[in-house]
Amino acid sequence: MRGALLMMASMAAFTLNDACIKALSGTAPFFQIVFLRGLITLPMFLALGWSMRAIRLPQNARDRRLLLARTGAEIGAVYFFLNALFNMPIANATAILAILPLAVTLAGALFLGEPVGWRRLAAICVGMAGVLLIIRPGAEGFTIYSIYVVVAVVFVVARDLTARRLGNDVRSIFAAIVGAVGVTIFAGIGSLSETWVAFGTGDVLLLTAAGVFILVAYVCSVMTMRVGEIGFVTPFRYTSLLWALVLGLVFFGEWPQPLTLLGAGIVVATGIFTLAREQALRRRSASEVAMRRSG
Repeated sequence: MRGALLMMASMAAFTLNDACIKALSGTAPFFQIVFLRGLITLPMFLALGWSMRAIRLPQNARDRRLLLARTGAEIGAVYFFLNALFNMPIANATAILAILPLAVTLAGALFLGEPVGWRRLAAICVGMAGVLLIIRPGAEGFTIYSIYVVVAVVFVVARDLTARRLGNDVRSIFAAIVGAVGVTIFAGIGSLSETWVAFGTGDVLLLTAAGVFILVAYVCSVMTMRVGEIGFVTPFRYTSLLWALVLGLVFFGEWPQPLTLLGAGIVVATGIFTLAREQALRRRSASEVAMRRSG
């Protein structure tokens, strides 16, 4: 239960960060916001990494290349998702992002040779149909920014698959710090093409809050994996959609259309089924290994 509460806290913090960034979208250019958030977040990440003694450059050249590739994927994910968030309802963007567990499962099968049975493949197909209900290409109200979120999902999947191939001596907090440095540098370079604007006190508070929420979200997600059973706590990641619905309604006056809510429900249901199926197969495999050893 502690793991489940930490997962929900992590999802709440991630979504609150998104809401803070979205609230700033009308006051300053894109790259300025992302760059300044990075300047706020980086010192906190570095302090956390230093306290965990995790700031250590990998000696393996392969791991250094993988870290570089992971950082590139992180930059792509941030660019496309935040651009979409600036221009579409937060609940819609979060609902499309909910396809991530299904997309990672499919990518693992395609690129890493991980076994995926017909039940999970069917769930993935149904989940993709749910995403199409959310996006509704060709329908009235469709925008390119829905596609931006899908592109962000592709980058996040690439980031996660790359992270799986990192050596055990590369700490996850160090990989996150390298990614944050890459995003901040990218945003800093991009901001040179923009006309900066002065922030008011409220804007500074929102930006600071976004930086704090990102740190809290990451710490809670790491603690979740340490104290909770993965198969039990992972479905609680979908509570981010509830937060997005509430925050969108209260702060931005947004509420998704019925088809969007239906699509989101399909994505969540198929995602939970896939996670439950994967956990059941892991338990079965572990049981078979234990029986063979005892025999």
